[in-house]
Amino acid sequence: MKEQRKRLIGQVTSDKMEKTVVVRVDRQYRHPLYKKVVRTSKKYMAHDEENTCRIGDMVRIVESRPYSRQKRWAVEEILERVA
Repeated sequence: MKEQRKRLIGQVTSDKMEKTVVVRVDRQYRHPLYKKVVRTSKKYMAHDEENTCRIGDMVRIVESRPYSRQKRWAVEEILERVA
């Protein structure tokens, strides 16, 4: 059976917590009535087991079991490191 978990790509905006990062995921969509392209973003708290992510990194997060009240995502891989 194919894995059904959602995956999102975003940028790390905070790494100040232990084993947790805040990831900002940007998305674009066209407004249904006015047809203007709208840009919006949402922040997700993600579990980072090894504390390897830094601010500015591009990461892929995957849906997972609840780690805490706000943490339901985990860092799957770091796509691009910041210099």
